[in-house]
Amino acid sequence: MKNARFLVMPIMLLALSSHAELNVLADLGGQSTQAIFDAVNRQDSPAVALSPPGQGEAAMLPVTTPEMSPGAVSPRDLQLPGIGALFIVGDDDFSRTWLRHNAQRLAALRAVGLVVNVDSQDALEGLRSMASGMTLAPASGSDLARRLQLTHYPVLITDGGLTQEPAP
Repeated sequence: MKNARFLVMPIMLLALSSHAELNVLADLGGQSTQAIFDAVNRQDSPAVALSPPGQGEAAMLPVTTPEMSPGAVSPRDLQLPGIGALFIVGDDDFSRTWLRHNAQRLAALRAVGLVVNVDSQDALEGLRSMASGMTLAPASGSDLARRLQLTHYPVLITDGGLTQEPAP
């Protein structure tokens, strides 16, 4: 009989906890991110390449990063071990010129690119044609901008620092 009491108590606690309600702590509004997650979850599927507009990668567009704009970046030393080589560009004349000028050096570094301001799939594909063999992905640069105190792009970020001119 003693064992029965020990068995009943956890069952009662489980029953009570299953009826607990969720409390909303904050509702900041904004737009649903479901389409972005749906697109990311489908990336392994071959159907993504055949997806109609508004699905797959196109569902993530347009991408904007209000914290960043095209402009000059002063070189700065950083300690980011393991980051590899990452470059940030946008769909603008300054970024396109920078990408064309530095494409070979970026490829030699095996750099991966983030396109932080781009409106359409056609614009993204245009940038990719300038960076053949490299990965360019549309993504907000807001978090990087805040963490690295960046206000401008294009920029190359490596484990040792950031610069607008990749080392030869």
